[in-house]
Amino acid sequence: MNPDRKYAKDSVGWQFDNSYARLPEFFYARLNPVPVRAPQLAMLNHTLAASLGLDFHMLSEKEAALLFAGNVLPEGSEPIAQAYAGHQYGHFTMLGDGRAILLGEHLTPTGDRFDIQLKGSGQTRFSRRGDGRAALAPMLREYLVSEAMHALNIPTTRSLAVVTTGESVIRETLLPGAILTRVAASHIRVGTFEYVARLGNSEAIKILADYTIDRHYPDVATAENAYLALLHNVIQRQASLVAQWMLVGFIHGVMNTDNMTISGETIDYGPCAFMDAYDPDTVFSSIDQHGRYRYSNQPLIAQWNLARFAETLLPLLHPDQEKAVALAEEAIHTFSAIFQHHWLTGMRKKLGLFTEEAEDIELIKTVLAWMQQHQADYTNTLRALAADTMPQDALFQNAEFMEWHGRWQARLLSQAEPKQASLSLMRAHNPAIHPRNHQVEAALAAATERGDYSLLQRLLAAVTAPYTDAPEYQDYRTPPLPSERVCQTFCGT
Repeated sequence: MNPDRKYAKDSVGWQFDNSYARLPEFFYARLNPVPVRAPQLAMLNHTLAASLGLDFHMLSEKEAALLFAGNVLPEGSEPIAQAYAGHQYGHFTMLGDGRAILLGEHLTPTGDRFDIQLKGSGQTRFSRRGDGRAALAPMLREYLVSEAMHALNIPTTRSLAVVTTGESVIRETLLPGAILTRVAASHIRVGTFEYVARLGNSEAIKILADYTIDRHYPDVATAENAYLALLHNVIQRQASLVAQWMLVGFIHGVMNTDNMTISGETIDYGPCAFMDAYDPDTVFSSIDQHGRYRYSNQPLIAQWNLARFAETLLPLLHPDQEKAVALAEEAIHTFSAIFQHHWLTGMRKKLGLFTEEAEDIELIKTVLAWMQQHQADYTNTLRALAADTMPQDALFQNAEFMEWHGRWQARLLSQAEPKQASLSLMRAHNPAIHPRNHQVEAALAAATERGDYSLLQRLLAAVTAPYTDAPEYQDYRTPPLPSERVCQTFCGT
């Protein structure tokens, strides 16, 4: 424990066991969050807390605010800023937690281990001239979208709390400051391995790889080549993750290698967004001027990032460099087929298909091309197909769609399962609601500019029940008017 910081007597159920802080200290820097002037609790996720075996109901709002601001530390925590590197838009940079502090690892009553991190908690030695702080709107966005992703059953970091700091941060203008408490299986990234590899210390790479295997992939420890098995497992998880993004129209927006977790969770909800009208070339991020991280390019970027991960493992894959490279390349080349399998399996479910036929790929591509041509809403179109009758909107009343619809209906009838089973399958895999950009922006504006959290809370309730057709949330299914469209999203750093 650090004698310079007050520790809260535990009354909520913390069980810290900080294994990462027991690694050699070149993996991190020990330091406390920088206290803030007047923290106030903005959001607290009691549902997530309960799943972690924590109960914050015994704390007053003031006590909770002090805790989630880092002014008071939970008993058993060992605050550190993690070191890592990353390829940002293809260019290598030494990075690290420039505005985040890992408080430690909490063990749930069932023995699961989760990182508890404060984001926006002040400068560290990795800040690179940044102020170490975060603005309120991006922290609320991460809270909202990460919880929506969890409700969509997509692996993701989650958000436990947001506090306002009582201080301003300077971006283009003065903005209210905030701190997010992020919960993750871990914060080990491709960039963590890149950082250690750049140090040129092969023993350190082995330490990190062994730690990662023990924490996330214990089953591979007894494999003939455990490090090659680690690589294959990470490829599997990332291929599945990106396929799940694509299936719901999600665009990460900043797929740098420091934003790819080894655990296979979605992390960093900066300029992220969901498509409205289907277009494979959709880009929202204001800094992605060349579309590197556009919707359709996400699988290729994931494979590129995984190649960077494989490069760091070369000394462990085989003592012969040439053979190590061959093993790594062979592994990386499996990504496309794995991704295609997960995406095609998911699209079949979205179209109510229980069986596999060669014609399915053409059937899927045809309806996607039709959506693009007619600027059809991706989410609403697929949800509309799950109705008992043919959609009646004017959009669907054209010969091209009706011809496709007939072929699709014939494909459904070729299955042994009844049509109602197909419709149930579709409703379980086509969300009715997702965080639409214009609605997110309106809710964030109300919270940050007027202190009105009612829009945000209502939107949060809707997007965390994405597969229901609740009448009270029908307005969240409406695509934006031309005047409401959000064409750019921002990183928030």
